This record gives sequence, C-alpha cells and structure tokens, in this order.
Amino acid sequence: MKSPAPKLDKLLAAVAAGDEAAFAELYQATSAKLFAVALRILRSREVAEEVLQEAYFRVWERARDFKPEIASPITWMAAIVRNRSLDEVRRRGSRPHADVSEIEDLESDDEHPLEALGRQEDVARLLRCLEGLEPEKKQIVRLAYLDGMSREALAKRFGRPEGTIKTWLHRSLAQLKGCLEQ
Repeated sequence: MKSPAPKLDKLLAAVAAGDEAAFAELYQATSAKLFAVALRILRSREVAEEVLQEAYFRVWERARDFKPEIASPITWMAAIVRNRSLDEVRRRGSRPHADVSEIEDLESDDEHPLEALGRQEDVARLLRCLEGLEPEKKQIVRLAYLDGMSREALAKRFGRPEGTIKTWLHRSLAQLKGCLEQ
C-alpha cells in the first residue's frame, strides 16, 4: 500500500504524541517497503523480520525526532531500518565492519545522504553522478551499497584483490560526494 508523504507526516506526528492507532496505520502503510530494505541487506527472512520489529520500536521511541523539512517519512524510517540491519550484520560477523567504513569516512556537517536521497531531484543528481563513474566501478558501488555485498565477495566476483576493491569504493564514493556537492 502506497501512502502519500503528507499522510505519513501526520501519522508520525500522531505517533510522537503516543497514538497507538496511528502507529498501527503507519506500520500497515510502510512495513512492506521497510521489510524489503531489511531483507535486501540481511538476506534472511527471519532475521529481517526481527530487525524490522526492532526498527519499528525505534520509530515509536524516536518519532519526535522526525523533521519533515529534512527528509520524507519513508526515507527517515528506511534509514532506521538500514542502520539497524547493518548493525545486525556486524553483530553476526557476516561482514567485516570495514565494509561500511567508506561511507562513515565521508561524514560531514551536510544533510545525511539517505535524507537527501528522499527528494527526487537529489536522486536524479545521484544517478547523473553515478554515470560519471567507470562502468566496473559503478557496478561495484551499486553491489556494495545497494545489495550489501562484502568487499571479499566483490573481489571474488571481479577477480581483483580486496585492497583494490576497498580503494575503488573509497575513491568512487569521494568522486560521488564531490559531484553531489557541485
């Protein structure tokens, strides 16, 4: 079920006020999409379901922190699910912590990248910037950050040393950041 952002804004505001019925409606409207985010990263239905429950608990607790001028409701909730999913991957030792360090290394005082992606013009800019990467590097970035593929798996798939993959990811993300800041 697809809900317009203004309705989700109102639901989140009601959740922030402790409205359980609004929380149930918010869950109904967004759970399928957010489950897909968790499943894509975790690749286990059972673990994704657990993570989704924990993420919705965090949404309930942190609904007051939501700022509609910064991100769309679904983007804000997807960021919670994504971060919780990555925490679970690290906890289980499925992938070394360093696999996401390239993103963490690019921190700035600017708006969070996931919040920026919530707006269509930013998505279009990102896609244009991705087109500026060499085809192989573009594919590696997509596999690493959209599909959650580890550097080790990427190294095997592309027949390159892990160090090369790490360097390519780091440089590609720096190139994307530079492009997005223009």
